[in-house]
Amino acid sequence: MEKQSIKIGLPRAMLYYRYSVLWTTFFQELEIETVVSEPTNRDVLDRGTALAIDEACLSLKIYLGHVDALVGKCDYILLPRVSNFGFHRNMCTRFEAMPDLVRNVFRGTDQKFLSYDVDVLAKKNEEDAFLELGLELGCPVKAVKRAYKLAKKNSAAQHKVRVQKQEALSRREGMKVLIAAHSYVAEDPFMGKPVTDYLRQNGVIPLRADLTDLDGALKRSQALSPTCKWEISREILGGIQLRKDEADGIILLSAFPCGPDAMVNELILRRVKGIPMLNLVLDAQSGTAGVETRLESFIDIIRFKEGIL
Repeated sequence: MEKQSIKIGLPRAMLYYRYSVLWTTFFQELEIETVVSEPTNRDVLDRGTALAIDEACLSLKIYLGHVDALVGKCDYILLPRVSNFGFHRNMCTRFEAMPDLVRNVFRGTDQKFLSYDVDVLAKKNEEDAFLELGLELGCPVKAVKRAYKLAKKNSAAQHKVRVQKQEALSRREGMKVLIAAHSYVAEDPFMGKPVTDYLRQNGVIPLRADLTDLDGALKRSQALSPTCKWEISREILGGIQLRKDEADGIILLSAFPCGPDAMVNELILRRVKGIPMLNLVLDAQSGTAGVETRLESFIDIIRFKEGIL
């Protein structure tokens, strides 16, 4: 590969919301151009739905729509395979199967794909995965190591800033609702953003369970479940443990039909007591009016509990 002529596409879905700074900094330092798909809209969802099997979760349908939007606009589309970060630190099987799944869906196109493999249980850590990726792109070893180190530093710094903003929000006066959701659900313009926008418009301060110190969250999660094996779910559980006493209510926000969320959210409903909770599952047919009605009712329940109504 001649890296000077390469343009790499980044689908604005799934792990993009977790690794966007890591990816963009890494490629930027190697002087490789990136292009990001446009924010999710109905057209993206419809395109992804047409490409997915009916049983696929809403997040995967949206992801396929973003990949489809990038086809023909770049030389390679990045498809990371992230299996696990160690024992009881697994990712959803969607992330493990993503490269194979997408290549199969788009096998009839001329689009090329680029991947890296993180599987700590198989002795494949993230740094080694990025080193292999950089070498595949024809970059010098020293440049790749330097790019990864800076990308990791920038990614951690960005997350720290976002956590500090959550700390500041948690100290503000007013009703606060803790949103327990994957970042690719909470931050997606079509899925979770309308929820946080509605809360703000109605005077509610939205907090995020996943925006917390991640290492600390993994440890705190054991108080709710010592056996939960999904990395992101454990981070969310730890965030709930940290923030539940600061919040007036909790919204369990997930995309239908997410298997891990179906089990973990049931666990939360059973084990977190003394606080109003709303289990809000979004699907392709979820209308804004229906979601807003449920949010309005939930806010009224909190106000009634606190004697405001």
